[in-house]
Amino acid sequence: MSFLTSQTHLHITTWVVAIVIFLIAALMGKQSKGLHMTLRLFYILIIITGGALFFKYQAGDPMLYGLKFVFGILVIGMMEMVLVRQKKNKPTGLIWILFAVFLFITLFLGFKLPLNINFLA
Repeated sequence: MSFLTSQTHLHITTWVVAIVIFLIAALMGKQSKGLHMTLRLFYILIIITGGALFFKYQAGDPMLYGLKFVFGILVIGMMEMVLVRQKKNKPTGLIWILFAVFLFITLFLGFKLPLNINFLA
């Protein structure tokens, strides 16, 4: 298995696990303190693995890789905002919508760039 494949698989695994933990923590509400801390660890892992991929492949199309990086950070930000606002009993409807939009854009760019998969076609 090449470094590209293993690095990409590591990145995909970290964000899939993070999204699952996020959804479980969001459903648990205020009782999700341990999950929330675990999720923050996965944020760091996502940023590290994504940054490694970004610096390795940005020469191919730097603007799209840069946009994917920014939208990935926005997804992480929306995940954190949903959980924090939930704990403070503030409305989260708009944040959920932004999370879904940013996640869709990030997934679209992420699958299109290194793997050249267009999941809208």
